[in-house]
Amino acid sequence: MSDYLNIFVHSIFMENMIFAYFLGMCSFLAISKNVKTAFGLGVAVTFVLVIAVPLCYLLEHYVLRHGALRWLGPAFDSVNLSFLSFILFIAVLASVVQLLEMVVERYMPALYHSLGIFLPLIAVNCAIMGACLFMQQKNFPNAGMATVYGLGSGIGWLLAIIAMAAIREKLNCSDIPKPLKGLGIAFIITALMGFGFMSFSGIKI
Repeated sequence: MSDYLNIFVHSIFMENMIFAYFLGMCSFLAISKNVKTAFGLGVAVTFVLVIAVPLCYLLEHYVLRHGALRWLGPAFDSVNLSFLSFILFIAVLASVVQLLEMVVERYMPALYHSLGIFLPLIAVNCAIMGACLFMQQKNFPNAGMATVYGLGSGIGWLLAIIAMAAIREKLNCSDIPKPLKGLGIAFIITALMGFGFMSFSGIKI
């Protein structure tokens, strides 16, 4: 249990996709102007990560890596399909995002219209692809740990975009120098929040 907790906390704070790796910045900066919309996108990204990361884990361990196909028989012991990782991971992400888009359009039309083009673009959100590739590097022993890692990465991204949206809503009432308004102050705040999240790097569980 402690291993799962360790992965969960690390993926939220110490290895936050936004503040540690700056992945998914395009949608992070574009959508983080309103807390309600930011929350919707953050939940959508978390949903995709929770499904996509374990699916990519299963692909990696039972299809792609060297010797993964040995369950088909001794003739497949030396087969290595790892060169297909990128294209298959992207196919998984695109499929999950398409499913999510249909659900949101059907049951949450207001959120669907507020997210606009950024909902289908979750499929090319580098934070999600990054989580799948980091999962590949970390070589988790089971799909449960991969799922916890996906959940933690999604919650970390969700917390980041909600915090940024709350700050930017407050900034609308602040006297900001004209050259810094918009993306300028957003980049500065993101960097400062990144420094803040660095303080979690000393946590040991």
